Amino acid sequence: MKAHTTNYMDTFITVADDTKVACGTIPRSRGDKKTIAEMQYELLTNNPYKFTSDDVLFQVFAVRNDLTEAEYEHARKQFFSKGQPCFRASPLTKAYGFGIHYDEQGKIAIYGMETPEYEKFITNKHLKLVKAMKSSK
Repeated sequence: MKAHTTNYMDTFITVADDTKVACGTIPRSRGDKKTIAEMQYELLTNNPYKFTSDDVLFQVFAVRNDLTEAEYEHARKQFFSKGQPCFRASPLTKAYGFGIHYDEQGKIAIYGMETPEYEKFITNKHLKLVKAMKSSK
């Protein structure tokens, strides 16, 4: 079974052109369940450059599906046996105003579009720049 990945190296995903926010905005829960954006935000702000995008996307999937740690290995193989949307399609980059930086090892961190770090990343000639997907067609 072929394994797919969402990981990039030395890349920065910029916010979507049609984002409605002017700065990085913290996602909020809807009701008593955390949203995907909220879970991704918490993982990334609490652990900058600790996880790859594959790690974050699978962890969110595992929590949303109430998987036990004993199920992780098999479930992760199944999850990545087909292509998964990368962080270009994440609500963080599309709607909440965050860019995603991938370091040389593929570990990621988020930066609000209003921050000096975001500005440095979009002008860094050594990084590959990729735009987040638009919310509308």
